Amino acid sequence: MRMRKRHGAAELLASHPELVVDEPAKWQGRWTERFGNDHPIHIEIGSGKGQFVVGMAKAHPEINYIGIDMQLSVLSIALEKALEEELPNLQLLHVNGEELTQYFAENEVDQIYLNFSDPWPKTRHEKRRLTFKTFLATDETILKPNGEIHFKTDNRGLFEYSLSSFSKYGMILEQVWLDLHASDYGGNIMTEYEAKFSAKGQPIYRVEARFQAEKTTK
Repeated sequence: MRMRKRHGAAELLASHPELVVDEPAKWQGRWTERFGNDHPIHIEIGSGKGQFVVGMAKAHPEINYIGIDMQLSVLSIALEKALEEELPNLQLLHVNGEELTQYFAENEVDQIYLNFSDPWPKTRHEKRRLTFKTFLATDETILKPNGEIHFKTDNRGLFEYSLSSFSKYGMILEQVWLDLHASDYGGNIMTEYEAKFSAKGQPIYRVEARFQAEKTTK
């Protein structure tokens, strides 16, 4: 869902190059240099207003986080949240999440988060789903061997599709939650959508899926 254009969003992002990475392709293969350490790198594709990625960066200073979104308005809100927290382990990218190999080298990322991605429910739009096999091939390329995707959604159809897609690709389903908030899972950081949907009593689905050590050829 697209947010209404926010006045001054582009200017705000441009005024904080320490957090919003200008020309991120220049940092491909050099993100440890950008962060100034060799901590694991976790990225969220479609970080929206930033509640999740900012919350994770605050809770885990030992991990470097990169929030990715192509919408200026929502990314500007994420930036405001990040500025309030002063997090040295967080960077934001205003880029298309479909082009990750332009910004990350092979085996450079440790973990990927997909939270409440667009379900693209029509069959003819299957290739646009972020858990479609072509996206998984890109993810596998930038992830280290045994890298994981952590996926959350309120959409049961997309969740079932994603479980099948992960399995067909040869990934290992480490853990699956059919009602995350009714489970004993600890340390959950909610997204804005998650808080909204769970308040209505909707179950939140979650899966941790791992690529196998040897890269898959698809």
